[in-house]
Amino acid sequence: MIYTVTLNPALDYFVEIDELNVGGLNRSTYDYKAPGGKGINVSRVLKRFGHKSEALGFIGGFTGEYVRDVIEKEDIETDFIQVNGDTRINIKVKGEIESEINGVSPDITKGHLEQLQKQLSVLTEGDALVLAGSVPSTIPDDFYETLCQGALDRKAEVFIDSSGEPMKKALEKRPTFIKPNHHELGELFSVELKEPKEAVPYVRKLVEKGITYVLVSFAGDGAILGTKEQILYANTPKGVVKNSVGAGDSVVAGFLAAKEEKLSLEDAFKFAVATGSATAFSKGFAQREEIETLMKEIKIVDIGKGE
Repeated sequence: MIYTVTLNPALDYFVEIDELNVGGLNRSTYDYKAPGGKGINVSRVLKRFGHKSEALGFIGGFTGEYVRDVIEKEDIETDFIQVNGDTRINIKVKGEIESEINGVSPDITKGHLEQLQKQLSVLTEGDALVLAGSVPSTIPDDFYETLCQGALDRKAEVFIDSSGEPMKKALEKRPTFIKPNHHELGELFSVELKEPKEAVPYVRKLVEKGITYVLVSFAGDGAILGTKEQILYANTPKGVVKNSVGAGDSVVAGFLAAKEEKLSLEDAFKFAVATGSATAFSKGFAQREEIETLMKEIKIVDIGKGE
């Protein structure tokens, strides 16, 4: 079973306007609502590929109920823990440029954290745990580290997509897979990375720590996948970006799905990159038919040789 954990879910409210009038009245030309949160997005993309997962995390209030209802209507299993306060609302305004206002998270207590740990005590060999997204300020920043250790002790695989201190601490436990973007990778090593080649030594350091797969995204400049044996580069297929929300989460879901389907490493990498691109090129999440078309545009090159 695949379990996705979203500590900080949201109701995402998308608003499209012609031009943002700061300090004045703005009328939207289009708007819509959707469940938000990186782990939740991973579950939603996996479902589109026919893979089951169970979405875990913390929700509260009427916004939390909305998040759960939408996910369950998509036939995704959930076991969210109810907390006091409302699940946050994130506002994403799309005009000439994109702007975001992220809401405040509800309080999460020590008891809630213990409840989540108890839920994850069912993990066993062959299961996968996805820890994705930010850690709210009311949760200790070593909580991903704690969950990672617990899962690895039970011989489950751990996939992490986060940043900052929570990510740094979790890396010490050697998760199975991590997916930083190039800014987040640079942050881990206090360097600025402008192109994929520059990331190679840092990817190698993470692999040498014992992390099995390190996938670094460079947006339109491609992606790198590092393992103990090789460091691969994939170009990004061409297309018009219509949606920046969920593309990174789609990469994680794509790699997980490919792994479940026992694709080769190169094909799994292609599938992951194509999944992220297919989401970015559409207003919703990636569809398999488009992914398979985009995969034909992706070339894989080993760029770790001679380093």
